[in-house]
Amino acid sequence: MKQTNEMKIEFDSRACNESFARVSVAAFMTQLNPTLEEVADVKTALSEAVTNAIVHGYENQIEKICVACRIAGRELFLTVSDKGKGIEDIQKAMEPLYTTKPDTERSGMGFAFMEAFMDEVTVQSEPGKGTTVAMKKKIGRSYEMEYQN
Repeated sequence: MKQTNEMKIEFDSRACNESFARVSVAAFMTQLNPTLEEVADVKTALSEAVTNAIVHGYENQIEKICVACRIAGRELFLTVSDKGKGIEDIQKAMEPLYTTKPDTERSGMGFAFMEAFMDEVTVQSEPGKGTTVAMKKKIGRSYEMEYQN
């Protein structure tokens, strides 16, 4: 049976809390002895998910965002949830360069970055009820490759 560990944090949907979420998750995943690149990948994906919740889910209103982490074996499972406006068309929202806020400095690359830096990304959303982004990353790939030979 894989050893597991979990943590959950909830914070206000303020832009300044995005860095708090990044540091918290990075600290939690240190028990897996990740590479700097793995930590940077997770922090980038997490930043995109939290920023989406703040900007799109709550449209800069102050509400709560929940970040949950679970470690099972060498895998990190991460969810970012909000109870904001939700996503009308998830498939469209996940297209690179698609943005619902073209008049702002939004590039429409949030989901593309999450998918590039994590092994798996799934999105569940219901208009008017919120969104949950679930991500998974195997930690220690370079370690395994180095010691399998």
